[in-house]
Amino acid sequence: MEDVDIEQLEPLPVDRNGRRLRSEDQPDVGDRSVGCSEKFHRFVSKWMLPEDLHDAYLERANCCPPPIFIILISIGELAVFIYYAVWKPQKQWVTLDEGIWKSPLSYKPECRQEAWRFISYMFVHAGVQHIVGNLVMQLLLGIPLELVHKGFEVGMVYLSGVLAGSLASSIFDPLSALVGASGGVYALMGGYFMNAVVNFREMLPLLGVFRIIAIVIIVMGDFGFAFYRRFISDDAGLKVSFVAHFGGIVAGMTVGYVFFSAYNTKLLKDPRFWLCIVGYIAFVIFAVLFNIFLSPAP
Repeated sequence: MEDVDIEQLEPLPVDRNGRRLRSEDQPDVGDRSVGCSEKFHRFVSKWMLPEDLHDAYLERANCCPPPIFIILISIGELAVFIYYAVWKPQKQWVTLDEGIWKSPLSYKPECRQEAWRFISYMFVHAGVQHIVGNLVMQLLLGIPLELVHKGFEVGMVYLSGVLAGSLASSIFDPLSALVGASGGVYALMGGYFMNAVVNFREMLPLLGVFRIIAIVIIVMGDFGFAFYRRFISDDAGLKVSFVAHFGGIVAGMTVGYVFFSAYNTKLLKDPRFWLCIVGYIAFVIFAVLFNIFLSPAP
């Protein structure tokens, strides 16, 4: 066996940090043009994740599956709104009246025994301003969130906000009706807000400040309008509860925060997950018992 001169051998194709060396005929990654899809995913990662998770997300970022949950929910809500605005007799689209209050989907305190209404009310909206505001917010937040966390997590947060909103309304505003997807929208905002606050140091400072301020302004404005519509407006008809906003945002700041902060980690090993799930289940059980035995609603 002949001797081999080690100094004449080709160097290993990795540097001392373990990264693969680029040969002379290979283009540098930084020299290649970035496609629209990659630019979009980089933008999503900056808005949704701390800086130390950007690379992990970009390595496997894709649109398969697409954000199908939030898109299907939005299509369903828009279809129901068009149905009651076009095929049912209405004086105007700005504020629907008779059609939605007679709908088997709306939540009404005298129909609490029809349990599906605690969820189905999210498909019915009281007018153009109501549905446009909800659709814009849930698409702007829901699509990027679903690209990062996928449909199951976003769906669980959204539906937990919808259910928490109707149950909270049945307890704290038991004589009022309820329509709209605000509970789900606020759950998305609450989870996103908590994630932005907790991970503020790991995100771009100006971006973090902008996100927090934007959510606070939107929430305050919407709460103010809902409060006005509930207590000050002289519009005839059933009074629409605004308590679903509170229930949704609390669900988002607990359940939503756990789901949205658990990127690349196992939820079942996170004690925060079990704490929030147990707390949420306890609230649901209490609300159900309250509606059966203690509610002043007819």
